[in-house]
Amino acid sequence: MASLQQRLLIATLATTLAAAADPPEKIRKQEFHEFRDFIAKTFGRLGGRHAKDRVISAQNVDGHGEVPDSAWYENRHARRRMSVDELRRGPGDSSPPAHGPWKVVAAKREGVTPGFQIEDAHGRRYLLKFDPPEYPELVSGAEIISTKFFYALGYHVPENYIVRFDRARLAAGTSTDSTDKPVREQDIDAALALMPKDSRGQYRALASLMLAGEPLGPFFFSGTRKDDPEDTIPHEHRRELRGLYIFSAWLNHTDAKAGNTLDMLVEHGGRRYIKHYLIDFGATLGSASFEAKSPRQGYEHMLDLKPSLIQLVTLGAHVPKWARAKQAGIKAVGSFEAEAFDPDRWKPNYPNPAFENRLPEDSYWAARRVMAFTDEEIRAIVETAQYTDPRATEWITRTLIVRRDKIARTFGESGLARVKGKLQ
Repeated sequence: MASLQQRLLIATLATTLAAAADPPEKIRKQEFHEFRDFIAKTFGRLGGRHAKDRVISAQNVDGHGEVPDSAWYENRHARRRMSVDELRRGPGDSSPPAHGPWKVVAAKREGVTPGFQIEDAHGRRYLLKFDPPEYPELVSGAEIISTKFFYALGYHVPENYIVRFDRARLAAGTSTDSTDKPVREQDIDAALALMPKDSRGQYRALASLMLAGEPLGPFFFSGTRKDDPEDTIPHEHRRELRGLYIFSAWLNHTDAKAGNTLDMLVEHGGRRYIKHYLIDFGATLGSASFEAKSPRQGYEHMLDLKPSLIQLVTLGAHVPKWARAKQAGIKAVGSFEAEAFDPDRWKPNYPNPAFENRLPEDSYWAARRVMAFTDEEIRAIVETAQYTDPRATEWITRTLIVRRDKIARTFGESGLARVKGKLQ
């Protein structure tokens, strides 16, 4: 009873502090350094961790173990059934780039896939991201599908759209508030020269609507943001970040790191606050953002000592299960399967403090959200990727269904009871 009372008190106190907090005034944009983060997570143990005599339960849950709506998370499909149309729309389908010319105001500098920053006739700004030429539809398909799943699962995400256009749609220009050099027509031609066209002579890309507000850099999966008076719970103790492990395993989001998050300073109802987003899902499903995933991804960290030692000792004779699993053999799918998938042993590219802190209750909370999706709902979301090859739609749909069922068996009620039985 004491722990329940403590959780209720913490949740109430956090809500009170959030309502009373002054709007953040002095905010520093946080920077993300990929190599530094990799080294820190691979060789260190960041954040507050469990000990043999002390387990730290999630600190932002109510008396029913649920995560209240906040600037981090909003309860959606599992708590309030979304219609198939709502699932297809995801975070929105009313703001695609307008018909007419798109002004290319900058080259996309973040990420590994090529692209532009464009403005449409209404002055709305988008990131226009292309698929790798060798893997048409791979990245855009993965990103559109995973964006809609993560939205339905409760996270704040951008609005993404599959767009098709011809060269005449793009016009070189510069934005009135841009410090970048003006983009030239030859710059556009040079980038498009690498991109494949469909049978109608059009290009396919993903158009991501720029988020409203002021970007403040990423959030991290441990500690708190010191310049945010509402950020009072260490991130490694937030259930929606611990449970993100389950969702990432389901969707094979191997690049779940701070670099694929974004904090935005927003204003709503006269109140300024920091809203936390997950962004850039180009490394989900079978995509690695710039190519197909290696079959190894999702099963081993980038630097994983134990598998390397096994290969060394056996002189390469040991063939892991993931290396024997059947793949689709479809470029738009990449490496994504369910045969070797073990949801309790899935791994991101490198360790994540919140993932490593997850407890059975965190996994159970997340598993129930995955289990909320029916076969028909999963298929409806996959269809929004608009794959040319229907085999890609079928393979990804079936793989997600099988992975969902494995998550249900591992972390559902029977799984939770099994784990608790071992702990007693």
